[in-house]
Amino acid sequence: MSVDQVLGGATSCLRAGIVPHRWRRAVRAGGVLVRALVLAALLPFGGYAVAAEPPPTQSEIETGLTCQCGCGLTVHSCNHVNCPSGIPLKAEIAEQLAAGMSREEIFSYFEQKYGEKILSAPTMRGFNLAAWIMPFVVIGVGLLIVALVLLRWRRQTAALPDHSTALGREASELADPAARARLDEALRRFDERS
Repeated sequence: MSVDQVLGGATSCLRAGIVPHRWRRAVRAGGVLVRALVLAALLPFGGYAVAAEPPPTQSEIETGLTCQCGCGLTVHSCNHVNCPSGIPLKAEIAEQLAAGMSREEIFSYFEQKYGEKILSAPTMRGFNLAAWIMPFVVIGVGLLIVALVLLRWRRQTAALPDHSTALGREASELADPAARARLDEALRRFDERS
């Protein structure tokens, strides 16, 4: 799928001169934004090294699995002395490694045996994909909202009248003896009432 298809042909319209001049910058920025988002979305799934993956270690697998004794720690860092769950899991991991199983095969085995709750990190499939994506989406939307609010404040500040001339006019009115006399009379009447 090309960027033109993603943008609904907006860049083609830009090239053809159909897009109004004031929108061209937004369409170009949108194209760059879409390209950046597509690249960011595909980056975790591609670009893996071609070299063979080293065999997993016992501690890597133990760190990727949650102990089932209720402590909430990984199998590697469970601090119970004779943990009824951690010790058998460590022995089972050692058997899997001795059989030459890969990291994914071992995690898949434990996930089938105990369910997804044994994995210390959510999987990147199904509903759990939201656990990986939503923090970035929320941060992006938050930054967009902050940028829009700042832009709006900046425009409102530019549209406000200059108060320095208003203050200068009020000060010159007080310098007028007649205005000063009216102010003094109003203050005197106010003091008499209080």
